[in-house]
Amino acid sequence: MSATAIPGLGAIVLCGGQSSRMGSPKAWLDFEGEPLLVRVVRRLAAAADPIVVVAAPGQEIPSLSADVLVVRDPVSGRGPLQGLAAGFDGLAGRATMAFASSTDVPFIHSALVRRLHALRGDSFDIAVPRAKGHYHPLSAIYGVEARAEIEALLAADRLRPFYLFERMRTVFADEALLLEGAELRAADPELLSLENVNTPEEYAAALARLPR
Repeated sequence: MSATAIPGLGAIVLCGGQSSRMGSPKAWLDFEGEPLLVRVVRRLAAAADPIVVVAAPGQEIPSLSADVLVVRDPVSGRGPLQGLAAGFDGLAGRATMAFASSTDVPFIHSALVRRLHALRGDSFDIAVPRAKGHYHPLSAIYGVEARAEIEALLAADRLRPFYLFERMRTVFADEALLLEGAELRAADPELLSLENVNTPEEYAAALARLPR
């Protein structure tokens, strides 16, 4: 385990999206000399261990370190809950909770993971940001108990993550609540951790934020 990882916390990184708006696979986008998927996994490893990457069937992904488990989503096109189910299966017996992430968050910071872990505490099953005008189910922490609830929702063809929030004890963290955490406020005051790159324009804007 990484010396800085939160005990019991793994991570699930979903990278099987079609990248239709980007026009090319987002997992391979170059950020400071490394593919975006590799960057996201590396940054999450500062807070979470083990890490499971969920890819689509047949999807080619960048090479990852040997301690990252790659699993294949058995069904395409069923959204993030299906990917989370596959990720939790990969984490079975290895973690009690998981930070869920997409592959298109170049500025994800471990301080966000730590803040959500603190907010979840022992009182909640899920801690999810509600910030920048959106809920962020793929920047959230889920207890492994969510696996059974996800299975029930998939069986009922209820694929929106919000249905899971309704079934479990969930804390919704707005900008103010997130930034009450001193570490996150210092490390990521603009909450860039929550910004996705979905289009070539957003990719260009993210590159422009990088140090020259």
